[in-house]
Amino acid sequence: MKNKSLFLLICVLTLSCCTKSDEKQQRNPYLIDPAVSLNLNLNLPEYNPLKFPGNYVITPQGIKGIVVYCASETLYFAFDLTDPNHAPSDCSRMVLDGIIASCPCQNDTNKYYITSGQHTTEPDSKYPMQAYRAERNGNNIVISN
Repeated sequence: MKNKSLFLLICVLTLSCCTKSDEKQQRNPYLIDPAVSLNLNLNLPEYNPLKFPGNYVITPQGIKGIVVYCASETLYFAFDLTDPNHAPSDCSRMVLDGIIASCPCQNDTNKYYITSGQHTTEPDSKYPMQAYRAERNGNNIVISN
C-alpha cells in the first residue's frame, strides 16, 4: 500500500509540473501553422552560406518566408519572417539587417533576433517569431514543423 501511495504521489506531482500556465506558451492568435517540410542541400550554391556560422538564407516557404540561420556547423535556427505581433498583411514581411528582423509596417517598431526569435526590447510581453525545427543531416538541413 505504501508503494502504491508513493507512486500515485509521484504521478500527481509530475503531471502538475507539466501544465501550461505560462502565457507565452499560448497559441499566437495572429498566425497560422503552415505545413513546412524543406530539405536544403548544402552542396547547392544558394545554400552554401549555411556552411559558415553567422550566415543565413531566406526561403519563400512558410507564411512570409523563412530565415534559416547558421549558429555553428551543427546548430541552425529557422523562423518565419512574418511579424508575430499582428495579423499578416501586405507590409508584415520582416526585413533583415544583420541578425535583426524588423517589421516595415508604418508605425511599427517590432524587432526580433533571428538567433532566438525573441523581441529585442520586450521579450516578455511580445510573441516571439514563429519557429521551425532545423536539423542538419549530413549535407542537408531539414526544416519542418
